[in-house]
Amino acid sequence: MTISPQQISTWCETLLAGRAAAPDLELIDYLEAVPRLDSLSDVPEGTAVAVRGDVDAKPGAQIGEGDIRLRSMVDTLSYGRQRGWKQVVFGHIGRKPEGSLDKVAARLGELLECDVPLLTDWLDEESMTISTKVAEQIAAAQPGAVLVLENTRRYDVERALWKATSADLPQLSERLSRFANEFAEKIARVYIHEALSAGSMDASSTIVPAAMDRVAMGQYEASEFDGPMRRCLATQLVVFSGLKIDKLDDLEEMISRGTIRHVLAAGSLAMALKKAIGELDGKPCCLGLAEDPAHADKPYYIPADRIQQAKCMVEDGRAKGIEFVVPVDNVIEDGSVVDELQPDQQQFDIGPKTSELFEQRVGAFIDSADAGAVAFHNGVFGMFEDPRFEAGTKRFVAQLKRMTEAGVEVYVGGGEGGKALEKYGDAAWVTHVFTAGGTVLNALGGDPVPYLAALRAAVRQNTAGV
Repeated sequence: MTISPQQISTWCETLLAGRAAAPDLELIDYLEAVPRLDSLSDVPEGTAVAVRGDVDAKPGAQIGEGDIRLRSMVDTLSYGRQRGWKQVVFGHIGRKPEGSLDKVAARLGELLECDVPLLTDWLDEESMTISTKVAEQIAAAQPGAVLVLENTRRYDVERALWKATSADLPQLSERLSRFANEFAEKIARVYIHEALSAGSMDASSTIVPAAMDRVAMGQYEASEFDGPMRRCLATQLVVFSGLKIDKLDDLEEMISRGTIRHVLAAGSLAMALKKAIGELDGKPCCLGLAEDPAHADKPYYIPADRIQQAKCMVEDGRAKGIEFVVPVDNVIEDGSVVDELQPDQQQFDIGPKTSELFEQRVGAFIDSADAGAVAFHNGVFGMFEDPRFEAGTKRFVAQLKRMTEAGVEVYVGGGEGGKALEKYGDAAWVTHVFTAGGTVLNALGGDPVPYLAALRAAVRQNTAGV
């Protein structure tokens, strides 16, 4: 399918609009619209198939070290090899353009027990054409071959939509449509998305599908969405933390689904809720440097509009019987514990009184939980990589095991929460640990996951015969 600049402009408008483009659609609607890998079972041997892979990994010395994302791709790649497809894996490593997928290609070869060549210098951005040499290498590959394109973020086009607005699309649409069409013509016309963590607006995930004849989700990605992700939609207790205040949007959307009854919060998100609760209850509190306008350029700063958002959330939540539990003491920058922050202080962890309060509320949740109760844990409580500020996170990890042993389904949202579980506990202490924290929040939050929106749009476009 050839995509025109005007079509790609409309396509991008939809992606950039997020939830506003289709306010009535939920995660389930996107999942039901996108085909699974088995839908491609009729693709003939020798067909080139593009696999947007979860290749952002740093393989260690041996299999099992730093390659969990690569191992998650094995079933999909094995499925394609069994059918004799020529699979071209592509994606990024890190955020820097100079990063290389050479070690990733080598590890995929070890995992698949075959040679996996790395194809370099595959795109000429000046002319926006894909190398004829690379196209010939793919065409000459034997059925069952697996090849890897070098780091997509070496090319500006991959990052073109990161900060784009609708006003930028007239200048971008020609290049983006050319890129998508070149990819379809010289790489592949069948596309599999097997990169659960690829939640950014990368062109490889959001633009390439526009020119594909057929698209599907990979086996691992689909299993994560169809299984544990769907169960998280039924969460009754959510443990939410982190430095980024925009997580407030995700929590707000999760609460709106109507299943959450208990919120345990820490980090910047908790500071916003704490301030809101104080103002609502006539007990004002100070958030220290987090509310000082002089620190407005810092990631921990909480602007007034976020406090107002938190007040609305708490008011609405309380009316629905939701309990919000926020810190009652904090560890500050010198390692000491204070009950109330002063204007010149910053919180780096929850204090022991808060840990005790959280444990009490977990116990109450366990006592009141019905069979099949679900808890979702995201983030860490402080700067846990520093021993001075790890106590809150370290102590709470044991509560995950406590809930699991009591029959609660416990899901950990990956990212730092997953690292903390690995550091202070064991994956066996919970029901499931996601490998993509940002994507999980995106999926459970307000806006659609960009690649799911793109895959759905590709299916609708192909079905309509555009």
